[in-house]
Amino acid sequence: MGFIKKLVLPVLCMLAIGFNANAFELSALIPDARPVGQGQFSRFGFKVYDARLWAPSGHYTSYQPFALSLTYHRTIDGARIVQASIDEMNKLGVAVSAHPQWLDQLSQVLPDVVPGDTLTGVYQPGEGASFYHQGKLTGRLDDRLSRAFFSIWLDPRTSEPALRQALLGNSP
Repeated sequence: MGFIKKLVLPVLCMLAIGFNANAFELSALIPDARPVGQGQFSRFGFKVYDARLWAPSGHYTSYQPFALSLTYHRTIDGARIVQASIDEMNKLGVAVSAHPQWLDQLSQVLPDVVPGDTLTGVYQPGEGASFYHQGKLTGRLDDRLSRAFFSIWLDPRTSEPALRQALLGNSP
């Protein structure tokens, strides 16, 4: 019975969330990874990306591993994604200017995207995060930069509180 459970549960999970290259990797990187919540980010009425938060057993806490996947609706240059990320971290009071190397590090893990592309960051507390573009590893960030980066979506002071609530599985 245990073997069947281990085989069937991941397949059912993939069917429930829609199969993609990241689903398989998440199960290997985060035991019992399940969706916590999802939402959409739009700017000026245009869809930019769909966001999904994953965590063990579908319950997010900042002290356990989690993954954030963004599936894009638009073509966006990686440098623009990096700059928007830096801007959002600055709004949250992160001293980005005190860490000039962060720009280069983010540039390595955040590539250009086209509609349908998925970027996924997998955070391991105390270790940092690994980033994947279409299921392929683009690089890793240290713990401090990773926490600052994910605060863009998960900090209570985020500029997109409705998206945060949706990611956390809370109704607006």
